[in-house]
Amino acid sequence: MNVDKLMIDLEKKHPGEPEYLQAVREVLESIEEIYNQNPQFESAAIIERLIEPDRILTFKIPWIDDQGQAHVNIGYRIQFNNSIGPYKGGLRFHPSVNLSILKFLGFEQIFKNSLTTLPMGGAKGGSDFNPKGKSNAEIMRFCQSYMLELWKIIGADVDIPAGDIGVGGKEIGYMYGMYKKLSGEHTGVMTGKGRSWGGSLIRPEATGFGNVFFAREMLKTRGESFMGKIVSVSGFGNVAWGAITKATDFGARVVTISGPDGYVYDPDGISGEKIDYLLELRASNQDIVKPYSYEFPDSQFHEGKKSWEVKCDIALPCATQNELDREDAEMLVQNGCICVSEGANMPSTPEAIEVFIENKILYGPGKAANAGGVSTSGLEQTQNAMKISWTSEEVEEKLHQIMQSIHGSCVKYGTEPDGFVNYMKGANIAGFMKVANAMLDQGVI
Repeated sequence: MNVDKLMIDLEKKHPGEPEYLQAVREVLESIEEIYNQNPQFESAAIIERLIEPDRILTFKIPWIDDQGQAHVNIGYRIQFNNSIGPYKGGLRFHPSVNLSILKFLGFEQIFKNSLTTLPMGGAKGGSDFNPKGKSNAEIMRFCQSYMLELWKIIGADVDIPAGDIGVGGKEIGYMYGMYKKLSGEHTGVMTGKGRSWGGSLIRPEATGFGNVFFAREMLKTRGESFMGKIVSVSGFGNVAWGAITKATDFGARVVTISGPDGYVYDPDGISGEKIDYLLELRASNQDIVKPYSYEFPDSQFHEGKKSWEVKCDIALPCATQNELDREDAEMLVQNGCICVSEGANMPSTPEAIEVFIENKILYGPGKAANAGGVSTSGLEQTQNAMKISWTSEEVEEKLHQIMQSIHGSCVKYGTEPDGFVNYMKGANIAGFMKVANAMLDQGVI
């Protein structure tokens, strides 16, 4: 495999898709050596087949606002690879959604799902619809219109969508209700469902919990823990909420949250009623964090800036892709940060990752460190199939075990001769090997 040649060819076929091309290059560079050691992969064109989605569904979504005005958005579902199980991946409703972002997310999902040890393939979907500022009735009409197309290609053993940015329990409920009406069946076709109709406990906070579990495993390799550490978190959605909660449980002091408007620094730590306020702020449909500084005057709001300028021991990027660049990474290193664990999908740029690895920082890539959400979705599927419900303690323990297993796989494939664990390399190789061997077993299809 020649990575540069493959990427030149891929860019010719898919110009103007930077996020997708970035995600593919990162994986190919990590697996190049082991791929070339296995000639059976080359003869079966595993890479050429893996980097192209199985199918992409693109469709219009017409809907009516509360004033009777018609609108049209674009909807997507990208089914990337189902070699190890049904397609599985979230739906994102956000104005930034485009084909490149969803292809990057779907491609990442293949390896993330592979790492979980659960039988799930990779997929992603969504729309450029913005739920911010919309009434519940408008969101309902949009979700129902979206499902009028999506329901044709999903199913409990075919493709199981979940939530992502802009898609929470409310949106899942509206879509599931329409799916149930169209299909005439009540199955576990979506995850992130309401607790009273098939959902799992701790699903909303699971990605953040899993991220902290993974970070804790990384810290253990150096005799460290969260106890007494200063933690900087970006974002203030479900992932950040879960990460803040669990890091605090483990004895850390979380001092930042962030939004598009800037970040809040709270030297006393974000815990207790402050976390409750974060949830209220998020539920208010405001995509800003500045009001936190009004509610808690000892905190400081820094407009237009990022959390990474604050001195911390551990950084947990939980917002969005490419939010942490080389300059941010260098600042974290200079300020003594020892661990970066990604709660978002690909939040660090390639240049930032290079800084972390060069400086031997404990760096947990998103496909491993933020696999807690999809893992708990998989556990929700299991509960649905078995017609049972587990307690929050049972779900959390199973999630903890999965994250420990993911960490073990990364160590197995990512340990270098000097003992340093390159978690990015380990995660990519471990996820790839399982999928590649499944594709070999199943023939060229």
